[in-house]
Amino acid sequence: GLFSFESDAQRRDWTTSGPHLGGWEVYSALGDGHQGDRILTGTSHMAYGPSVRVSENGGGNWSQIPEGPSYSAESGFTLNRVWQIVPGHPSAPDTLFAGVEEAGLFVSRDRGATWAELDALTKHPTRAGWFPGAGGMCLHTILIHPDNPQRMWVGISAVGVFRTDDGGETWRTCNEGLARVPVGTPHPEVGYCVHKMVLDPDDPNTLYMQYHQGVFQSNDGAESWFPIENGLPGDRISAELGAPFGFPIAVSRSGDLFLFPLESSEQRTMRDGRLIVYGMRRGSDRWEPVGDVVPDEPRHVSVLRDALTIDSLEPYGVYFGTTSGEVFYSVDGGVAWDRMPGQFGRILCVKTWIQEDQDAA
Repeated sequence: GLFSFESDAQRRDWTTSGPHLGGWEVYSALGDGHQGDRILTGTSHMAYGPSVRVSENGGGNWSQIPEGPSYSAESGFTLNRVWQIVPGHPSAPDTLFAGVEEAGLFVSRDRGATWAELDALTKHPTRAGWFPGAGGMCLHTILIHPDNPQRMWVGISAVGVFRTDDGGETWRTCNEGLARVPVGTPHPEVGYCVHKMVLDPDDPNTLYMQYHQGVFQSNDGAESWFPIENGLPGDRISAELGAPFGFPIAVSRSGDLFLFPLESSEQRTMRDGRLIVYGMRRGSDRWEPVGDVVPDEPRHVSVLRDALTIDSLEPYGVYFGTTSGEVFYSVDGGVAWDRMPGQFGRILCVKTWIQEDQDAA
């Protein structure tokens, strides 16, 4: 289900509500602070399958969108989950995008009421060579150029990065500099296990990525990638030359980066049971352990790819949820941490938004 926390701009005292959508897995959530208390979620149920559900009153009531994302029977694809829902470019305020598993991209031009597939991506010439990662073949990241609504990037596990420069009419692979995953695909352009990507807040040609085998940066719009791993602990077990393994990566409005290095790709829990956040401040070229979240207790847990986020306030707040169902937050750049009230199931995603009329996060 979905749980919500609400506070004022100081973010010290929180009120909790939920569970909303009890019994449903919630893989994605989008709160629209400009449209009152509107929330869209990508949900999945073992009996009823995937759907997009919407609340117009902050979670009080929910309805399923009848014409949600779906593949045609002729496509041969199955829609298993809705992994991501994001707003479109600010110049198109009614536009939303959804990334799904099996990997594909859908668009709504009417605030989520109806959806259509951008099928140029699923018809890409490399499609026969797409293979899933351990978590499925999911399109989990959607990034939109802030100055050019025609340019977008998507990340697919374990396929790679694609970019469009014409609003989704055509797509090209953008994986130069990354190490391929040995999935046996005959297409050398794909077979790259992207875990998460974020866009630099000041330079839209700069992107950052947590990859299966390391952490990378691009300064040319994803034309090429290079590692940024100075200061990060490496993978202790696998044969991937000690590349740092993890799932999420997040960037603040000031350009500070955060992530969680794990033991290894085989042992996907915190190193030595210590829940430590690593950060790289704007202007630095080195990662540092910026916060030991629970120094007195072991936490052999993980943080999943969409369970780390940063709000847009000043100073910014950092939030994450663990696979053991705890939510932690910091309002001083990740140095000191507090725990949200409550214990939940495995946390798949953590999202923040500002309700402007209430000055709440």
